[in-house]
Amino acid sequence: MATNSGAACSSCRYFDDRALNGAAAQGDEGLCRFNPPVSQPEPQGHGLWPVVAGQDWCGHFTAAQHPAE
Repeated sequence: MATNSGAACSSCRYFDDRALNGAAAQGDEGLCRFNPPVSQPEPQGHGLWPVVAGQDWCGHFTAAQHPAE
C-alpha cells in the first residue's frame, strides 16, 4: 500500500517528538497526539500516548502547520 507523498508521522501536526511519555525520545520516535492516551491494564497504571516512528503514517495524517516567517 503506497502513502501520499510527504504523509509521514514526522510531518504530521499530531506528531510530538519532544518527549516519550516522560522519557527522552530516541532516534526518530515520537508520540501520536491524535487519539487520547491508551489506558494500561494495571489499576494504578497511567495512560500512555502511542509511540510511533517518524516514517510511520496513518489515515489521520494532517500536515503540520508552521508559523509564517
